[in-house]
Amino acid sequence: MIFKMKNKKIFYTVNSFSKTWVLLLIIFIITFQSSFTQNEESKPNIILIMADDLGFETIGTYGGISYNTPRIDKMAAEGVKFNNCYSQPLCTPSRVKIMTGKSNFRNYKRWGYLDQNETTFAHLLKSNGYATCIAGKWQLKGDEYGPYKAGFDEYLLWQISFTSYNERYKNPRVVNNGKQIKYENGEYGPRVFTDYLMNFMERNKDEPFFIYYPMVLTHRPYVPSPESDDYNDFVVASKGGSKATLSDPIYFKDEVEYMDKVIGELIDKTHELGIDKNTLILFTADNGTGHEVISKMKDGKIIQGMKGETNKYGRHVPLVAYWNKTIKPGQVNDDLIDFSDFLPTLCDVGNVKIPETFITDGYSFLPFLLGKDYTPRDYIFCHYDPGKTQYPKKRFVHNKELKLYGNGDIFNIKKDPLEQTKIEEYNLSKKQKVLISNFKSVLEEMQVTNIDN
Repeated sequence: MIFKMKNKKIFYTVNSFSKTWVLLLIIFIITFQSSFTQNEESKPNIILIMADDLGFETIGTYGGISYNTPRIDKMAAEGVKFNNCYSQPLCTPSRVKIMTGKSNFRNYKRWGYLDQNETTFAHLLKSNGYATCIAGKWQLKGDEYGPYKAGFDEYLLWQISFTSYNERYKNPRVVNNGKQIKYENGEYGPRVFTDYLMNFMERNKDEPFFIYYPMVLTHRPYVPSPESDDYNDFVVASKGGSKATLSDPIYFKDEVEYMDKVIGELIDKTHELGIDKNTLILFTADNGTGHEVISKMKDGKIIQGMKGETNKYGRHVPLVAYWNKTIKPGQVNDDLIDFSDFLPTLCDVGNVKIPETFITDGYSFLPFLLGKDYTPRDYIFCHYDPGKTQYPKKRFVHNKELKLYGNGDIFNIKKDPLEQTKIEEYNLSKKQKVLISNFKSVLEEMQVTNIDN
């Protein structure tokens, strides 16, 4: 009797012990799954959109009134508008800088080319589990393997090595993952690129992805969009130089508004897929607006596009960040942002540790987006040597007030954005002289031998 009781007691003890381990195992599995989910959620999706030839003055939220940009304006109202983002003055220098996080003196080789040995933001994000995709404008030479070598898993691109200058809009000629495609039925390039990216989002919504969308809009030729009344009547010249297709600045408005439309579609797609709370969307542009375009501002100012020039209107571009439920809506940031800052910011977002041997001139602005302590940069250094004869080599340093060129020219860019009046150093205040002295030190530190001024 006693023995049976002991056996019964032993049975209950063992049974209780087993139940405890089962419970612990369940807790472990749940904790592991939760930890795994948190790890995946710590890799937010990233969409970087870069318009082509679009200065800050073209966007409504920056005070522009010539064009309707309701989706970008809403993006800013629900996120952050950066008031002082500066690109390089021209396309390729900006593309190399934003992709590699380096000042051009470190790795810029020639116009229309990216050194395929360079590490890009796509490489770094891909190394941390991101699916990577690029669509739009390439302009970085190489062959059909070039985008793969630059770190992208998939691509749909215009202007890799043989595409015509004029075939970016109506009836585009593109390369899709190594295969050339020529559209012939009135298809519109920006529509094709945007649909491709939304398809990529659908296929990769359950894993972290990085999309880089260097748009073909709003670069000349200025031609009708599908929402223009005369789109169907417009004929594209598939052969010939940049002037083979008629380009009229009157259509710039149509291009800006179509750009705004597709950006809105990408934002809407993140909501449709239920990934909006885990997706950072950044919108910027590669340089100022083309010279043919003149825009009006709310304050009555008239601004001519100055693409290629080193003054404010050649380099001051929009930057808007949207991340639903993560970024506090309605913020305005007045700090300096340089194109080299994008790579470290994207790596910061994706929890990618940048190798110690990797050189970057940028600083992450993610802490500001998250409402954390943030130390903004004091100045921007620019090395400008695009490899095009009409644009002389220049090096300069500036903050929001003063600018020093390598040849010693000083301008008050806050009062004189067109840089029409040089300032003599002896006319500066004591505080300004100290600032210029610091700028000289930066120029010396960034000195290279092949710069004339």
